[in-house]
Amino acid sequence: MFTPVILAGGSGSRLWPLSRQRFPKQFLSLDGQGLGTMFQRTLARLEGLEHSAPLVVSNEQHRFVVAEQLRQAQISGRRILLEPVARNTAPAITLAALEAVRDGDDPILLVLPADHHIRDDDAFRAAIRCAEIQARAGRLVTFGVTPTHAETGFGYIQCGEAAEAGGFAIAALKEKPAAELAEQYLASGEYLWNGGMFMFR
Repeated sequence: MFTPVILAGGSGSRLWPLSRQRFPKQFLSLDGQGLGTMFQRTLARLEGLEHSAPLVVSNEQHRFVVAEQLRQAQISGRRILLEPVARNTAPAITLAALEAVRDGDDPILLVLPADHHIRDDDAFRAAIRCAEIQARAGRLVTFGVTPTHAETGFGYIQCGEAAEAGGFAIAALKEKPAAELAEQYLASGEYLWNGGMFMFR
């Protein structure tokens, strides 16, 4: 069993003007099919996996939107953590980790941004099951995404040796390369985009 940590404090600035400061992209429904907002789809992807109630990290400005969307998604037992000041990913994860261990527990945490679009939910759940095995063995797991083009706005993961229970060791992490280097990464077949999702104890 693991504890999901949903990072829902972003401003959604890459999708402006559709995404607004008071209502950023993670709280919008973008699929046109009525399947819920990006935040609600993130929660729904966890169905069928054994996990505790999620910890949602957001900010004061969006606390009511988060609470309402959790209610609509029928998520009970959840905890909403409010960042006093937005400081990006690492402090948000630290806040959630401190809350998760507050009662003396030592849970495995699955950290997910609230604004990812994932097409294959079954493959995603299979990756989480594999990651949980690695996290139980004391490893920090990050999730890679097979690149479709040379993207300079993402970090890259160079795959190392295959791991016993699935996945790969990380040979190197490369942060937002120049276009020529991104083309080399893509052509090599050795690199994945860094998905910004993590699992660890």
